[in-house]
Amino acid sequence: MNRTLPLFFIAACCSGLGLAQDNKIYRCGNEYTNNSAMAQQRGCKLIEGGNITVVEGLRPAAPTSSSAARAASGPLGPSRVEAAEQRSRDADARGILEAELRRAEARLAELQKEYNNGEPERRGDETRNYQKYLDRVADLKAGIGRMESDVASIKREIGRLPASK
Repeated sequence: MNRTLPLFFIAACCSGLGLAQDNKIYRCGNEYTNNSAMAQQRGCKLIEGGNITVVEGLRPAAPTSSSAARAASGPLGPSRVEAAEQRSRDADARGILEAELRRAEARLAELQKEYNNGEPERRGDETRNYQKYLDRVADLKAGIGRMESDVASIKREIGRLPASK
C-alpha cells in the first residue's frame, strides 16, 4: 500500500506533463493562439520549440468629442490668432530681440577692447606665469567668437520676423 500511493502520484504528474507538452502554439501575424481550428482557418504557422510568453498590451481608448475638437484645432489650441494680437506678439518679440542684440554687441565690444588685437595687457599675476596669460588670451578669443556667433544669430532671428509698420 505504501508503494502504490507514490507510484500513483508519479504517474499522475507525468501524465500532466505529457498533456502540457502536447499543446501546440500557432502564430498568426502578431498574434499567438493555441486554438488549432482557428489557426487552420486563418492560415497560421505552427511554432516549434521553446517557450512563448505573450503579454497583452493596452488598447488605445476611443477619442471623446472634446479630445477630437482639440485635435482638430491643433495641439496648442486654436490655430488662428487675430491679426492685431499677432502684430502685438511680433512687436514684443522684436523689442526683446533688439534689446538682447544691444547687450550682445556691447559685450562683444568689451571683449574686443580687452583682447586688443591678440595682445591684451598683462595682469599682475601673469607677469611670472606666461601660460596663464596665454590661457586668458585664448579664452578671450573664444569668447569673441561665441559673441560674434550670438550677434549673427540674433540678427537672423530679427530678420525672420515680419516687418513692423
